[in-house]
Amino acid sequence: MHPHPAISHARPLVAWLPNLMLAIAAALPWALLILLVGGLVYAATARAEDAAACDGVSLADRLSATAPDKMAAARAEADATPNGKGLLWKVEKQGQAPSWLFGTMHVTDPRVTTLPAAAQAAFDAADTVVIETVDILDPAKAQAAVLTNPDLTMFTDGTTLTSRLSPEDVTLVEAELSRRGIPLALVSRMKPWMIAGMVAMPPCEMARKADGVEFLDIKIASQARADGKELIGLESIGEQMAAMADLPMEFHLRGLVETIRLADLMPDIMATMTELYLDGDIALIMPVILAFGPEAGEDDIAGYAEFEERVVTLRNHVMAERAGPILDRGGAFIAVGALHLPGEQGLVSLLTQAGYTVSAIR
Repeated sequence: MHPHPAISHARPLVAWLPNLMLAIAAALPWALLILLVGGLVYAATARAEDAAACDGVSLADRLSATAPDKMAAARAEADATPNGKGLLWKVEKQGQAPSWLFGTMHVTDPRVTTLPAAAQAAFDAADTVVIETVDILDPAKAQAAVLTNPDLTMFTDGTTLTSRLSPEDVTLVEAELSRRGIPLALVSRMKPWMIAGMVAMPPCEMARKADGVEFLDIKIASQARADGKELIGLESIGEQMAAMADLPMEFHLRGLVETIRLADLMPDIMATMTELYLDGDIALIMPVILAFGPEAGEDDIAGYAEFEERVVTLRNHVMAERAGPILDRGGAFIAVGALHLPGEQGLVSLLTQAGYTVSAIR
């Protein structure tokens, strides 16, 4: 999502965690993860033996109860974000059948994977269904995209994760991975964003994915194919992973360490994202989480700005451009991550600038 411009310069590193968690859920090829780290280790990563990991408490509820002034400030920030409220948007242009833009959350939570009635009706009426990438339906294609570009996910220059971290950070990372049953040596050649993705997702979410439970985007795509609808992707999985891999290595290394340091907060971050998503309060997610994060340093501010530009803003423009010809045919149901919808450079604004009338369906 895109913050209000007046406060975008103040984002600490913790602000990228919601984007990371959801981006990894969609972009990380789970079949490839098994290939890279081994089925046994993946099973250890995915096990849900700690039931509390899925019982996070919404930080919005906590903020309202303990710091109502901070909650009011977070709400004001969200209210100032263009198009920050709503999951389903009607997209119209004169002479064309209407289309629909729907914000997803790339998780397997059954509350999320059940479409709201209005979104289900829009899906049912659509001739064409569009998701971020159709490659997620083809594990072989996902693996091929990475194996032909190994530098996206692996160190290929002879270095390793341990050689790039300080001894103190190596100890921190090794302890967290050990707690999850993953030997550091087995994943030391993986890029930090891959490991951060494993660490950031709650065990229950990893377990459901390991059991083959479809997250929302895959469920939408699978149903579209079953219904005989045309299915189109706006990106390739290679493009999605390149967006992460293109960021400076120092940012990824700090991001991994920060993710581990905030490990105890991860269940609450997921609960916060899920509950606010279900309420359609997309622009409120980041301000609430930031209220519980550490203060920003100069490196954090610069790093997040680059992350937002490469992983969110540039992709928004690509998706809007590629969606245009599909929308011009009418009758499309476009489902992309909800964090891509709000903001002055979010998809709703970009489609409006392209001449479409985009209206929230409450």
